[in-house]
Amino acid sequence: MASIRDFEECVRAETWDNEGKAHGIVRKRVRLIRPNYLRLDQVGPGDTYVLFFDGTSGWEILPDKTVADLTGGELQFAQDYLRGLNSEWLADRDAQNVFASPAPNVITITTKNDTSHKTEITFDPTTFLPVKRTLLSLADPNHPVSSQMMVFEQWESVHGLQFPHRRSNFHFGKKLAEITTEQIRLDTGIKLKDLAIKPTDLNPVMCSL
Repeated sequence: MASIRDFEECVRAETWDNEGKAHGIVRKRVRLIRPNYLRLDQVGPGDTYVLFFDGTSGWEILPDKTVADLTGGELQFAQDYLRGLNSEWLADRDAQNVFASPAPNVITITTKNDTSHKTEITFDPTTFLPVKRTLLSLADPNHPVSSQMMVFEQWESVHGLQFPHRRSNFHFGKKLAEITTEQIRLDTGIKLKDLAIKPTDLNPVMCSL
């Protein structure tokens, strides 16, 4: 993972709202040049957008095709998204992470000087691949709450690395998305200019499958 320079993933997600009503199909294209360049192109009901982030600043095209600089919550979203990709791959290289194994086939990750949450990863005892990843809110340490859970299925090999083909996303116990990976490409020579360019029609640039 540490040697990967660039990454591209295209997914299709069936989504639901908090009441369990079908919300529609979302397609997303994620491109990353490590460590700091991120491009997101997404098409979905009421949530179609384009975003570029260079690790410090960036821009986005909103669903109404307004072009805006990343600020406030949108800038924080980009920072968190990029941090999540990098830390998910190389969590053991972040000196701020603290690891423990409270039970067989379970690893927990907490952050130094931050007691607000804990990540718990459960592994398949045969393949040692993750079965689920749970984000636990520790607002009340005696009663952790599962705020988010990702269930992994059907792992597939890409250049000798394992990636989940299907994921199900739960928030506070409610299933909000079932995500199917349609394509993953590694080290294809993605160019920064291709990530940073705004589409002339202001529409997301999706994968050619």
